[in-house]
Amino acid sequence: MTTLLGFLLFSFTINAALIVPFIDLLYRFRFQRPGRNSSDFLGGINKMFNRLHKAKAGTPVGGGLLIIISTTVLFMIVISLLRLIGADMSSVYPFNLEVNIIVATFVLFGLLGLYDDVVKFFPDKKKSVGISWRAKLAGQLILGLGIGWYMFQMMGISIINIPFFGVADLGWIFVPFAAVVISLFSNAVNITDGLDGLAGGVLMITLFALLILGSTILDMPTTLFIALWLGGIMAFLYFNTYPARIFMGDVGALSFGATLAVIGLLYGKIIAVAIIGGVFILEFATSAIQMFGKRYLGRRLLPLSPFHLFLQSVGWEEPKVVTRAWLAGIVLAVFGLWLAFL
Repeated sequence: MTTLLGFLLFSFTINAALIVPFIDLLYRFRFQRPGRNSSDFLGGINKMFNRLHKAKAGTPVGGGLLIIISTTVLFMIVISLLRLIGADMSSVYPFNLEVNIIVATFVLFGLLGLYDDVVKFFPDKKKSVGISWRAKLAGQLILGLGIGWYMFQMMGISIINIPFFGVADLGWIFVPFAAVVISLFSNAVNITDGLDGLAGGVLMITLFALLILGSTILDMPTTLFIALWLGGIMAFLYFNTYPARIFMGDVGALSFGATLAVIGLLYGKIIAVAIIGGVFILEFATSAIQMFGKRYLGRRLLPLSPFHLFLQSVGWEEPKVVTRAWLAGIVLAVFGLWLAFL
């Protein structure tokens, strides 16, 4: 654990040194939050969101890109050096396969999010709010199926741990199950990323919990990746808290959510990980319920979604919503760890 914390601080230092120049670079390339109306997941104009977040227009978006690049580069350099000096690199699954699946998820979902950001911030006449939700979901599911197949066929993963009931072997059903879970987590983090410091803070708490969980499993590649990733998130969060100087963007949100799911699947504890990241799941659930009502019943089933937007609409100030979400995240992380250790 001492080594992992050392690498966490190393990643934090590197990212802290890079983030201010990176923010300036985003300004230079005008990679900023647009001032025009934003749409909801069905393409309609979200008037409440636009009213509450009008002041955020012009803030640089794309902090997730820096974290993806820095974490991936540091991870590949560190594991190469550790193997070169003969350090213990114990892994639950074949080392190279485990590294491949984590990095591939991190990068591929990041590219999907980056494309969405580029379309959103540099629109043509036909596209002004990013790629459609159908196209985005299709891309997530296709990537998820590929990742699920790799985990099942190449790594032999097909089990999940169900708290209080034991282990369930899903067999080939693991592949579509993984695709759905990865897409769900990816969208959940993306939906949560609506307030200054909300998704970043909850993600930091979630990763701390996963670092603790991973250190007990003695899976060095994954826990090392989490430590380096967490260091980047901590540096990013300093500039993402209210009032934010930079946002994560879809490039970060889609990548980070999908990677959380893959780590949960690698550990065989996806249910516990879903509880650890329960704030993300709540945000996704409220949006999914609202989407179902609007699309199939022709009416809203909730006053407003996602949940953080509802809290703002009833008068909660943005910092209050975020700090309460962090507190809820800590409680859920402790509860999820307890379930994982059963």
